[in-house]
Amino acid sequence: MLVSTKGRYALRVMIDLAEHQAAGRIPLKEIAQRQDVSEKYLENILSVLVRNGLLSGMRGKGGGYRLTQSPDQFTVGQVLRLTEGTLAPVSCLEGDGAGCERSAECSTIGMWTELDKMISGYLDGITIADLVASPRGYDYVI
Repeated sequence: MLVSTKGRYALRVMIDLAEHQAAGRIPLKEIAQRQDVSEKYLENILSVLVRNGLLSGMRGKGGGYRLTQSPDQFTVGQVLRLTEGTLAPVSCLEGDGAGCERSAECSTIGMWTELDKMISGYLDGITIADLVASPRGYDYVI
């Protein structure tokens, strides 16, 4: 599993909004400046998060973005699944879980399935609030 810049930036945005939630709606320009990401690229990421209900956005004067829930209600796994599509370590575990035509005789399917569970369990166990509280991530060593 390789997390793209889209996934990493989405997490950074969620953390940024959590850290600044007392300020209300945060304009795209401010988020882009703080995160050193182009507004155009960030707008695409934010639209995914808005469309899936993690953020609310409002245009115009007083507009901007904010979290739709408390930061402890969003997990890293949830954000990455929205932006990456999957957390599966191999393609035969992606999608509807049907696997591949060789799964019955595959010697490694059990190993990949367990790794998939470990990745999901780990990332679903970390909330945006956890990352705000421990920005260096030292509390998340397996």
